[in-house]
Amino acid sequence: MKAKIKYTDEPIGKVKVISDFLPSPEELVLKDETVKVTIALSKTSVEFFKNEAKKYNTQYQKMIRRLLDEYTVRHP
Repeated sequence: MKAKIKYTDEPIGKVKVISDFLPSPEELVLKDETVKVTIALSKTSVEFFKNEAKKYNTQYQKMIRRLLDEYTVRHP
């Protein structure tokens, strides 16, 4: 069993806030031209996208593709 984390009310030092650039699951449902590739992903990631895809009645592969597309647009 993991040890419990003890939180304190001490200053944490210099903090840098970065903007959230990742799209929400709702934004990952759009359609684009595709190219087939083979990729190995972690089981945890695939399970996450499968669960989210069920919520929005779409395919998890499309959501992953959209996430990658958003990333490439923001990091040319």
